[in-house]
Amino acid sequence: PAAAGKMREKTLTMETLNPHVKAVEYAVRGPIVTKAGEIERDLQEGGKQPFTEVIKANIGDAHAMGQQPITFLRQVVALCTFPELLDSPTFPEDAKKRARRILQGCGGTSLGSYTASQGVDFIRQDVASYIEQRDHGVPADWENVYLTTGASDGIVSILRMLVSGQGSSRTGVMIPIPQYPLYSAAITEMEAVQVNYYLDEDNCWALDINELHRAYQAAKQHCQPRVLCIINPGNPTGQVQSRKCIEEVLHFAYEENLFVMSDEVYQDNVYSPDCEFHSFKKVLYEMGPEYFNSVELASFHSTSKGYTGECGFRGGYMEVLNLDPDVRAQLIKLRSVQLCPPVSGQAAMDVIVNSPHPEEPSYARFHEEKNAVLGALAEKAKMTEQILNGVPGIRCNPVQGAMYAFPQILLPPKAVEEAKALGMHPDMLYCLRLLEETGICLVPGSGFGQREGTFHFRMTILPPKEKLKVLLDKVRDFHIKFLKEYATLEEQLR
Repeated sequence: PAAAGKMREKTLTMETLNPHVKAVEYAVRGPIVTKAGEIERDLQEGGKQPFTEVIKANIGDAHAMGQQPITFLRQVVALCTFPELLDSPTFPEDAKKRARRILQGCGGTSLGSYTASQGVDFIRQDVASYIEQRDHGVPADWENVYLTTGASDGIVSILRMLVSGQGSSRTGVMIPIPQYPLYSAAITEMEAVQVNYYLDEDNCWALDINELHRAYQAAKQHCQPRVLCIINPGNPTGQVQSRKCIEEVLHFAYEENLFVMSDEVYQDNVYSPDCEFHSFKKVLYEMGPEYFNSVELASFHSTSKGYTGECGFRGGYMEVLNLDPDVRAQLIKLRSVQLCPPVSGQAAMDVIVNSPHPEEPSYARFHEEKNAVLGALAEKAKMTEQILNGVPGIRCNPVQGAMYAFPQILLPPKAVEEAKALGMHPDMLYCLRLLEETGICLVPGSGFGQREGTFHFRMTILPPKEKLKVLLDKVRDFHIKFLKEYATLEEQLR
């Protein structure tokens, strides 16, 4: 029997916890979002708040923000999930054809069976055909395609392969600042070295090749930079890289022997008429065989963004070029430990890369829905930039692509001092106050990284247009009030 009165101590405590887990931070679901959840529950239980609802603009979760699913994608996945529906006359023939094909690739013709760890073969073949079409005929080998659990899973897999060495030979991973915090979280957890290169806010968040050289040379003093991560279109910054810039980056990676990771999940989300998405793979090919046959490049895509917004399916793929054949076997081994990506996510990914053709019955509706989603996002990108730039003390670059605005906010010295006294980042104080006074949930720029002395927030442009307008008006009113409240006496007298 247990000794009377003696409490058994827990094995896992904050003292015995893996320190790298403790060090991980993930801002888009950080403390501000936890607080928003508490306020939401309070409202549901009849609590009094100075607003009637919490508007979450903190995460790129399209359907949660009211975006409607693409009918054809849902029809195919529904048919795969419940094959009895294949006899129903309410489903179009092209959806049935795709569902039958997907089910034939599944063991026991069921979505409930495991697939090969790289994913269903013919879905990988469809991905390769899609990449070839997208890149205007650049060859794609389906054996280089791996289906993944959202893009995040692929990114983490590749990073895991690349981290090695001790001390000054430890792997350095170059990431853009501001960045999507998956990168910093994974780097922390794997004990790699984070190497920051800063995007140029004064030049629409462009990537400056001189800044890459600076960051690389500085990092070489204390680690071995082996990886260069690119997010294009940018998250949280919304810029779309020019072809010339991509060429410079690839030349730099070629010269310095860097493995390139190109996060292209927003490739369908380009809104500025003078911008165009160029895949790193296509540009690498156009640079000639010397580059195309040697630079190691992993490119990532997902079901979660684009015009489908199917985050919950956790579908995605990566295409990995020029991997050493022995290392390729190790990657397949690593992927096989997780068995396989969700099969419903693989099916959803297949619909994205194999959408209805002009002669098929679902073509017209599919394109109408796709264009409606992308058209609305383009309008909202423009509106967000215009309204934010009309607010004194807020400066917002054009939202050329992706799903977010990342405006710079000028915070009065008094507010900065107060935040420091409270032990928090000044833009965290700002976002907390915004949440408590208006019910709007944004993510402070400090969660993504920013130049010392600058402050930002990230907001998604996903809410319906009317709701987004209300949100932006509330942010404007709050910002003006915040500036007044923290203004010095001389400023108030002016």
